Amino acid sequence: MSPTQRKTLPDLIAVMAALRTPSGGCPWDLAQTFKTIAPYTIEEAYEVADAIESGDRGLLREELGDLLLQVVYHARMAEEEGAFAFADVVDAITRKMLRRHPHVFGSDSERAAGAGPDFWERIKAEEREKDGKRSQQGAGILAGVPVALPALARAVKLQQKAARVGFDWPTLAPVLEKLKEELAELEGAAAGGPPQGWSAAKRAAVAEEFGDVLFSLANLARHLALDPEGALRAANQKFIRRFNRIEELLGAEGRSMQEASLADMERAWERAKAEEQKVQKTR
Repeated sequence: MSPTQRKTLPDLIAVMAALRTPSGGCPWDLAQTFKTIAPYTIEEAYEVADAIESGDRGLLREELGDLLLQVVYHARMAEEEGAFAFADVVDAITRKMLRRHPHVFGSDSERAAGAGPDFWERIKAEEREKDGKRSQQGAGILAGVPVALPALARAVKLQQKAARVGFDWPTLAPVLEKLKEELAELEGAAAGGPPQGWSAAKRAAVAEEFGDVLFSLANLARHLALDPEGALRAANQKFIRRFNRIEELLGAEGRSMQEASLADMERAWERAKAEEQKVQKTR
């Protein structure tokens, strides 16, 4: 493999095969299993999302490569077991995309009919019926939503499935009222002293009410057509920016965060917030 020649997908597959070859391969790679690699796969997917959020296309190219490596890695381990190979993965997803887009790749009549409401979900349901997935995952309306999804994202998907059969509020107002109701219940459950003194039963009750608030927030995001995961990631980044600015402002005064009072930090926070808002207004 020439070091100067542009690398291709077959080159990447060959590299992974070499890393997993018992004689001469990488000891770390050889020790990995589907379960040990799975956390890296999830992490790489999040790093792709972060790269998209940053707007840095060079970084996105790199992170997409890291995510592709995860697919090649899992496919190689499956090939070693005799289950399937990378080519089978490509074949399966290509066939699925052709099958799920009859309005693009189907017959003349299917293309003329276009993409009707919920056509994607209907096709997926038909596929589950054919391959037996429905019986494995349960036959209910909420079947098929992966447990491993981030909790907020999974809440939205569960709510979307329920909404398709009419289990949903028609307007935003009752969604907001429900959120207020859940917040009041959380406030009531958490009353009566600091958390350090709570019994196990009280702590469980508060955790349940807190979960209800998060579920209601996910529902609110759905009704606002927002991605709650993306919104929270943006809020995290905003917090990091402003907190870093607090450190800068206090540092310019010759003080560290540890030396400053809460009031000092709050004043610096408000200044950082005002600076951001001023920049946004000039755009």
